[in-house]
Amino acid sequence: MTDPAERHEIALLLRRLTVELDAVGSRFASVHGLNRTDVRALVAIMDAARRGEALTAGQLGEAVDLRSASVTALVDRLEKVGHVRRERDPEDRRRVSLQLSESAMAAGGEHFGGLARDLVAAMGTYSDDELAVVRRFLTEMTDVIMRHSRADEPPS
Repeated sequence: MTDPAERHEIALLLRRLTVELDAVGSRFASVHGLNRTDVRALVAIMDAARRGEALTAGQLGEAVDLRSASVTALVDRLEKVGHVRRERDPEDRRRVSLQLSESAMAAGGEHFGGLARDLVAAMGTYSDDELAVVRRFLTEMTDVIMRHSRADEPPS
């Protein structure tokens, strides 16, 4: 596909997808008394756990693009409402990792579980090769979006 108009249309579809996903996340935040950054933090902690990694407060700050004092307030707030707990590393007591609580995982599963099942079902007609291209596309587009969202200057 070399038609620039078609590529632009795909970019618009990607924007539409992100707007709709943001709406789903906003509903979750509203129902649970959270804000957008709270939800981003919970997702970052959950994604790290899925990779088998423990996320520290500093790493969380990098993931959600917050400074140290703001990260402390964020973690304090999430801990206070029971979504996150701090756990000391048994081998290095100075190191503290962040863990999602069972109630936060249950709330996420309840809110996003149906969507996840429907998304997986919608992928059922795609071949493994097609899904590999979709994975590559989404990974690369996410990288582009992250670079723009964390740029020092507003995009021109």
